Order: sequence, then C-alpha cells, then structure tokens
Amino acid sequence: MSVVEAFPLGAATTLAELAEDPHPRLALLRAHEPVSWLPELDGWLVTRRDLALSVMRDAETFTVDDPRFSTAQVVGPSMLSLDGEQHTRHREPFTAPFRPRAVHDGFASFIEGETDRLLTPLEPTGAAELRRAFAGPLAVAVVTQALGLAGTTADTVLSWYDAIVRSVSDITAGVEAGQAGAAAYAELRAAVEATIAEGGASLLVSAADGLALPEVASNAAVLMFGGIETTEAMITNALLHLLRHPDQLALVRADSGLLDGTIEESLRLEPGAAVVDRYASRDTVLGPATIRKGDLVTVSLTGANRDPAVFPDPDRFDVRRENARLQLAFAHGPHYCLAAHLARLETRIALQRLLERLPALRLDPNHPTAPYGLVFRKPPALHVLWDRAT
Repeated sequence: MSVVEAFPLGAATTLAELAEDPHPRLALLRAHEPVSWLPELDGWLVTRRDLALSVMRDAETFTVDDPRFSTAQVVGPSMLSLDGEQHTRHREPFTAPFRPRAVHDGFASFIEGETDRLLTPLEPTGAAELRRAFAGPLAVAVVTQALGLAGTTADTVLSWYDAIVRSVSDITAGVEAGQAGAAAYAELRAAVEATIAEGGASLLVSAADGLALPEVASNAAVLMFGGIETTEAMITNALLHLLRHPDQLALVRADSGLLDGTIEESLRLEPGAAVVDRYASRDTVLGPATIRKGDLVTVSLTGANRDPAVFPDPDRFDVRRENARLQLAFAHGPHYCLAAHLARLETRIALQRLLERLPALRLDPNHPTAPYGLVFRKPPALHVLWDRAT
C-alpha cells in the first residue's frame, strides 16, 4: 500500500481548505489520522497534542536546521532555523529583556502610552478597522522599541514585515516567492547595521558583542516579524472572539481579571502561527506513521490546540476555561517563543484599553470577517463600531 493509500484523509486535504476553515478537517485528521501524509504539503501533518509535543521536544530527531526551512530562505540562518549549540549561541544574546520581570518593568508603561496614543485619534470617530489602525502599529512600535532599531518609521517596518511574511507563506505553500521579501530584508539589514554603527544602549548593539552583523540582522528579522505577527494576530483574534460572543464579553467587562484567560483561550482556538515545520533527521516512527529521514513534518498548532483529549468541548470559546494555558500557540521545546511574555502583556493592555475607551464596542455588520491563513492566521481586517461621546 502506498503512503497516499494509507492516509486517505490526508490525500483529500487541500491547502486551500486549511487556509480557509481548517477546523473540521483537522478534527477528522486528529481522530483518524493524527499523523497523516498530505500530498499537497509533500509532508506529514501532526494534529494530536501529545504527538505535537513529541515532535517539538525532540530537536535531534525533528530539526529546523534544513535548507528547505522557509524563514531561513528569506532571512538566512537564525535562532529560528538552527538547533543545538548554534541555536543557543544565536538565541542567548537576545533573552534578557524578554524574561517576565524584565518585560513588565521595561515595557508596561511604554505599551500603555502607545496604546493611548493610537486610540486617542480613533475615539471620536465611532468606527475603525482595528487590525491596521491599532493592532499592527502597536506591535511595530513595541518590537522596534525592544530591539532599539533606529532611523525608521512604523509604516516602513510594517511594509518590511508584510513582504517577509508573504514570502515565508509562499514558500511554505510551495509557491515561488517573489523578490519583495528579499528586498525588504535587505532594507531591514541595512537599518540594523546602521543602528549598531551608531552605538549606544540597545538590544541590537549588545547582541553584536557576541554575533556577527549578518547574524544580528537575521535574528532581528525573526524577532521583528515574529513579534509583529504574533501580537497583531493575538490582539485581533482575541477581540474578534470577544465581540462574537457577547456572553463572554459581558463576563470580561464585569471582571477584568478574566482578560488573561481570554487571551489564553483565544490563543488556543486560533493561534496566530498555525503551524511549525520540522524535518526528520533519521528514520523514525511517530504515532501511526513511519517517517523517513528528510521528510517534512509539520505540526498543526491549530489542530493540537483543539484536541478533545485535553480540552473538553474544544470548539467553544470559554474565557474561564481552567486549562487554557496548556495551549501550544507559542510552540514548545527549545524553540518556544522568546517574547511570549511581552506578547501577552501587550495584548492584555491593548484589550483592556479598547474595552475601557470605546463604549459599546461591537463588530461592524457591514464588514463580516474571519481568520484566514495557512501559516499565519488572523482576520484580514477587523471593522468595528462604538458609541461616540455626545
């Protein structure tokens, strides 16, 4: 029996389906083919949470260090695309500002200020598209501040980020990436090198003490588009979940302590990064599958996060779900998201300020929306209305 015949559900799965509305198909795969061969992916898709953890914890067997790794094709080797000692060498110079206490002490007041700065001109209007008028610019401001990147604007950084993310997504989908991603990265790299040349106190300058300039630039690109993508998606997806569920929104309005649970539950239901890629470094067995050396093994974080063996009634949005923090939206193992604490703090402050400052915040019925994307998932736009002060 061929691998395609052995996994008929995987053979019938399309990348378009996984980008549009993946949850019904992922539930089928998780129940019947938890490790399945997808011809359209030309690789394995892992959808069960315990098997996803096995892959992400075992960097020796399932590595990111492969020339096919999509992000490395755009920005070069970085902490995201290296394992073992090289991974540690690239990651360590960037860790200090992202520890929990350092995040709160170093960023809370800045995030509050930027949030208010962005909301003040919106407040009197009564309507906005919040992904690009609020969530994106906030994420850019925070990650630029975190890195200490000098001499650029939020619009420029957003344009770099859009181009790099589009190239990574195209490569993952098996489409040849255009030149825009490479051009954007060249501009980002020049900005990083100019920042380091200026000197002073910044994360980029301190990282250059232990890494070569191209290595600082590639890791800065990973942190930048990871930080923007993760947080823009977290804010947008969480707000969409709340506004779609008035009963849950009422709970949060009555008790702001439920915001943390809201964020974890939103991350569980719709992680901003839907998948992570690994490559088998040796022949191995994973669940029902015999995997060959060199095979692509894609972990569906989206699928793992709705595993009913861990999360009862997994498709329900419940801001009081007790075990929501078991979600895997930030991955797991050595490649656990470096800036997860910062993304959580940013999203919490953003949601709190939005609910406080925009009365009767609600979705605009004339602009329906839903999360979309194969690799990175969020609504293309989030149009909302609120009551203007009279």
